[in-house]
Amino acid sequence: MTLTLSHGPLSGRPPQTVNYELRGPAHKLFFQDFPRRVRARFAGETVLDTRDGMLLHETGLLPQLYVPDADLTAELLRPTEHDTHCPFKGTAAYWSVSPAGGAGESQQEGGAARVAENAVWAYPEPLAEASWLRGYKAVYWGSMDQWLDEDEEVLGHLRDPYHRVDVRRSSRHVRILAGEQVIADSTRPMLLSETGLPNRYYLPRGDVRTDLLEHSDTSTVCPYKGTAEYWSLPLDGRRLDDVAWSYAEPLDETLKAAGYLCFLHDELSIEVTD
Repeated sequence: MTLTLSHGPLSGRPPQTVNYELRGPAHKLFFQDFPRRVRARFAGETVLDTRDGMLLHETGLLPQLYVPDADLTAELLRPTEHDTHCPFKGTAAYWSVSPAGGAGESQQEGGAARVAENAVWAYPEPLAEASWLRGYKAVYWGSMDQWLDEDEEVLGHLRDPYHRVDVRRSSRHVRILAGEQVIADSTRPMLLSETGLPNRYYLPRGDVRTDLLEHSDTSTVCPYKGTAEYWSLPLDGRRLDDVAWSYAEPLDETLKAAGYLCFLHDELSIEVTD
């Protein structure tokens, strides 16, 4: 997945089918311009607003947005004594985010003060190999209430420009079985290919024994596909949790699979034939 995970060229297990050699440390860093405006909000305040963001691609990690110091609202930041050390980047300093910043006051929500502790970090004196991090700060995604890529809200994490999702109509024969029980049988699936992940087959509801499934309370967010809802399968007095999922209102890249169901569970068999 992406440049830095799975078998990407900057991952810990780069592909062998190449005609080049990447020399240098096993843990690689790649700092690259992010082309769009990004904003982050917390407790009704804009904490970050940048048109000059940079993505740090780092071996084994999802890309992380770093922004110039000037693109954070300084009065909302309160320095803390917390620090961490990265052997590849240096020692990080941290700031908490409070709507009243250094004044020590914070906006009240339900009577409780809202502070995002140690939500922002930077490398004031980065290692020489990562000297380009000087003057930039990063914000933990989950610490903020809302993130905007241009004017569109983004859930999960910022989208990686090297990650893509493709959905194609297919005539492959797909069967989903729980033992001998056929749960779904389709010759009109949507095949979803996603960078670094196995192909997934999304099946129309008319080809699924939905009467065997029970809607689950589980939901997950994918920044490339949208918010998924799940179904479980009662089986022989047991329940197989979250065996299937679907995107009722997917993002643009997955629109062709809207409402289709995809299955994955250790106790299910997925048969695919041409």
